[in-house]
Amino acid sequence: MDYFTYSQRLDYLLELITKERLSSPKDLESQFDCTERTVRKMINDLRRKGYVIRYSRECSKYILDCD
Repeated sequence: MDYFTYSQRLDYLLELITKERLSSPKDLESQFDCTERTVRKMINDLRRKGYVIRYSRECSKYILDCD
């Protein structure tokens, strides 16, 4: 996967998390044509960029904290 494609996927992943529409990395496996592990790495890359992303067990989805 080239940088441009990876960057686009990160943007889309961030959009899903922002809209609280990502319940599991497994949801994106087939759409991104990659493994669940790769999606988890992408979430960690977003965290390294400064986004505060956590998984809410109450809501069963990833949430972007804006605090």
